Amino acid sequence: MTTMQAAWYEKTGPAREVLRLGELPVPEPGIGQVRVQLHTSGINPSDTKTRAGWRGAALDFPRIIPHSDGAGVIESVGKGVGEDRVGDRVWVYNARYQRPFGTAAEYVVLPESQCVLLPDTASFAVGACLGIPAQTAHRAVFADGPVSGETILVAGGAGAVGHYAVQFAAIGGATVIATVSSAAKAEHAKAAGAAHMINRREEDIIARVMEITGGSGVDRVVEVDFGANVEIDVAITKPNSVIASYSSTAEPEPVLPYYALGPRGITLRLVGVYVLPAAAQAAAVAKINGLLSGDRLINTVAKRYPLAEIAAAHEALESGEIIGNIVLDIC
Repeated sequence: MTTMQAAWYEKTGPAREVLRLGELPVPEPGIGQVRVQLHTSGINPSDTKTRAGWRGAALDFPRIIPHSDGAGVIESVGKGVGEDRVGDRVWVYNARYQRPFGTAAEYVVLPESQCVLLPDTASFAVGACLGIPAQTAHRAVFADGPVSGETILVAGGAGAVGHYAVQFAAIGGATVIATVSSAAKAEHAKAAGAAHMINRREEDIIARVMEITGGSGVDRVVEVDFGANVEIDVAITKPNSVIASYSSTAEPEPVLPYYALGPRGITLRLVGVYVLPAAAQAAAVAKINGLLSGDRLINTVAKRYPLAEIAAAHEALESGEIIGNIVLDIC
């Protein structure tokens, strides 16, 4: 039996207590699948939350190899997949969605469609950053149509998703306001294309947005924490605007202020990256790869760790102090 190096956990808890490193069987591709030899694995908050047992969630499988995102080279194919795909450099997404086999391993088997050609101009480290952050950002920005001429507030504009959202919105012709929590994060958002930065720890977000927009408010909000920021979002949005939220960590069961939203025709868009409609998925992939090929997408790999240091990598993400993406180097 051929084996591979992999990291996994069999119970939830702190990273150093539950993550294990060892040998597991190399998976075989089935019908319509390919096997990717991974060079990198991307870590996202959903990965660390699942491993930690966030909100009391139990394991959905007895053993879990974590992480949904990664990049590598297609090494073999199953029936129904052309041999010409062998050797393709790819970035992969949704490896862990409804499966126990993520990218924190030397190999992963996935449906061919979840393995996207990685432009030659992009490194494997960059490829590991795209699945969840960039696709979430694309959906949040464009789900309700073009943004040219609009004003968009990106909450958490220096975060992994927020940084891509700022770029997509600015490239799409919008004026972007980004909320941040430090001067360093303000510079990060500015470099991505934000026209205005608001330090949420030092400034009144509502007052500043109204000052920037001449009292009219914003056309859209890309929201990192709906429950924590709903009162702000209600106050800064125009009639018939959109609040596109991809998380609500601080308050998982927020109260919906219906009469502050409904009479003004506000659209509340909940973004689930794992279940993107096929057309939205294709649009995100096309936009991401188009910008990558043209060297127009800023990708920030903040820290890299070897697979053996996966626990430290999880802890770094959980610290909240890292500006950019955290990547594991597999080979």
